[in-house]
Amino acid sequence: MRNLTSLLFAAGLAFFLLVIAARFDLGAAPMLVGDAILQEAPAETGAANIVTSVVLGYRGIDTLGEIAILFTASLAAGLVLGRRRPEASRDADSGAVLQISAQLLFPLLLVVGFYIILHGHLTPGGGFQGGVILAAAFFVPLLARPGTSVNHTGLSLVEGLAGAGFILIGLLALFQGKAFLQPLLDKGTLGMLVSAGTLPLLYLAVGLKVGAELAGLLANLADSEVDP
Repeated sequence: MRNLTSLLFAAGLAFFLLVIAARFDLGAAPMLVGDAILQEAPAETGAANIVTSVVLGYRGIDTLGEIAILFTASLAAGLVLGRRRPEASRDADSGAVLQISAQLLFPLLLVVGFYIILHGHLTPGGGFQGGVILAAAFFVPLLARPGTSVNHTGLSLVEGLAGAGFILIGLLALFQGKAFLQPLLDKGTLGMLVSAGTLPLLYLAVGLKVGAELAGLLANLADSEVDP
């Protein structure tokens, strides 16, 4: 009986997909909104990376919601992983080679992370991708030195200021009679580093917030005690 039910479900699903495939011309979708964004985004936002125009210019409120979701998930995970390992298990020596390598990688990862963030309006990347690399920069030393701890107060401060800065830039646009998070300042020359108005500032706020949240979460994972 169970096999028959599964077979009927699979047949119904296949029929449904076939109907959808028959009714829509999958090779020539009417990309009305996409074409309009491709044509107007560079002039309206000043960003050479069209993805940045969409993420921060046209659907900035959705991006704010994604940041809020990440914050909520990080907070919940931090509460669950709030217990720390016994001190005796935090004194393991990972070796000089690994520790020195982690020290060398730390500034390199910081440079790469900030580069991706600050060039997010020009090339693929941006605040979310660069923020993950910034978090990795702080997590690698924790792996190399199990007894090392991060400054959670400092991470919380960076996270809070970055989130407040993102919202403040959006409110400034409202106060000037524009849409929330609509790019401000001079758009500059398309393709130059100093361009796209406030979009690079928004990505910087996103990168710092994402980096601080993930760094704190990874630090909690490193410090947590897993019950058998």
